Amino acid sequence: MAKLSLRAVQKLTCKKRDAWWTVFLVDPVATRLLLLVARFRFITPNRVTWAALVIGLGSAGLFLKGDQQSLLIGALLYHLSFILDCIDGKLARLKGNGTVFGGWLDYVFDRIRVLFCALALMGGQFLRTDDERYLLAALIVVFLDMLRYVDALQVYKMRMSMRAKIEKVTKERAEAERAEQEARSGAEDASPVVFMEDLLRDNPGTPAETLRAEAGAGNVIDLHEQFRGQFPWYVRIRRALLRTRIRPHLISGIEFQMFIFIVGPLIGRILWTTAVSAALLMLFELVIMYKFWLSTRDFTRVMEELDPTPTTAGTIAAHLHRGRHRRAAQEALLTDERYQAPAPEDDPGFWPYPQPNATPHEHDPSQDPYGLPHVRRQLGDTMPLTQFRKAAPGDAYGSPGAREHSR
Repeated sequence: MAKLSLRAVQKLTCKKRDAWWTVFLVDPVATRLLLLVARFRFITPNRVTWAALVIGLGSAGLFLKGDQQSLLIGALLYHLSFILDCIDGKLARLKGNGTVFGGWLDYVFDRIRVLFCALALMGGQFLRTDDERYLLAALIVVFLDMLRYVDALQVYKMRMSMRAKIEKVTKERAEAERAEQEARSGAEDASPVVFMEDLLRDNPGTPAETLRAEAGAGNVIDLHEQFRGQFPWYVRIRRALLRTRIRPHLISGIEFQMFIFIVGPLIGRILWTTAVSAALLMLFELVIMYKFWLSTRDFTRVMEELDPTPTTAGTIAAHLHRGRHRRAAQEALLTDERYQAPAPEDDPGFWPYPQPNATPHEHDPSQDPYGLPHVRRQLGDTMPLTQFRKAAPGDAYGSPGAREHSR
C-alpha cells in the first residue's frame, strides 16, 4: 500500500458519479487519509464505521449544548464523521475486504447519526430560545431523511424488477427463435440485451444515439426515452456535470445533511437553512418520482413490443360482477341436502320457509275462512266444522262454550 500513489488511490476508490459535496469537500481529504490508514492491518472498514458513529454522536452532544462555540465544533466533528463514513467504503474497495454486513452496518449507523444529531441540534436550540419551530424542524429533518433513503431503495428495487422481467422475456424469445432456426446451418445466436442506462454510465460523454448504433438498435432497451424526449437539455447538463464526476441529482440526502448540520450551525441560521434545504430536497425528489413514472411507461411499451399477447389489464373478471357471487352462494345452498324443505309426510304441521302474502299450506280460504287448518287436523273428524266455527268467534280460550266443546 505504501507504493500506491494518490492518483491511483483516487482512481481505484472514487465513484464515477457522486454528490458534489463529496467530490469537492470530502474526496480530497478522504483519499489522503486513506493512504495513511491503509497501511495498518488492524484498521478495517467496520472499525472505521464505528469510529464515524462515535464521532457523530459526539457532535450531537455538542449540538445539544446550543451555544455558538459548541455549534461550530459540532459542525466540524460532523464533517469529520462523514469523511470517515466515506473512508470505510473506499478502504473496502481498495483492499477488497468489504462484506454484506459492513454495508448494512454503514447504512444503519448513518440513520442513527442523523436521528441523534437532528434531535440534539433542534432540541438544544429549543431549550435556549423556547421556540417551538425547532421541534417541528426536528420532525421534518428526520422524516425527509427517512423518506429520501426509503424512496431511493424502493425505486432501485422497482428498476431491478423491470430489468429482470425484460431480460426474462428476451431470453425466452431468443430461445424460441433459436429452436426455430436449429435446422438452418450457420444460424447466429441472438445478441444479449443491453440497457441504455448502463451504456451511459460506462460512457458518460458519448451521445445516446452513438451508443445505440454501436450496440445495435434492436438489442438496446431504453427505459428513459420519454424523459430525455421531454427534457432534451437534461442530456447536455448531465454530460457537463459528469466531466467532474458530479451527478445530476444536485440536492440529495448528503447535501441535505450537510446544509443542516454544517452550514446552518456555521452561519447561525439553522431554521433558514433547514427550510431551504428541505424545499430543495423535495423538489428533486419530485423530479425523481416523475422520471420513474415515465420509466414505468417505457417499461410497459417495451413489454408490449417483446410480448404482444392480449392482456386483461383494466377489466373485471366475469365471476366478480355484481350479484354473481350471491347467485352462486344461493345455488350452493339449494343443492345442499341439509337446507332442503321437509316432505309433507315427515312433519305436516311445520313449514320452515313461509312465503309472504301466501297461506302456508295452500288451503282454500273460501272453504276455511278462519285460516286454521292445522287446528282441524289436530282435532280430526271428531268435531264437525260447523260446531268448530260456532266456538271460534267467541273467547276461544276462556269462554264456557269453548271449554264445553273441548270436552
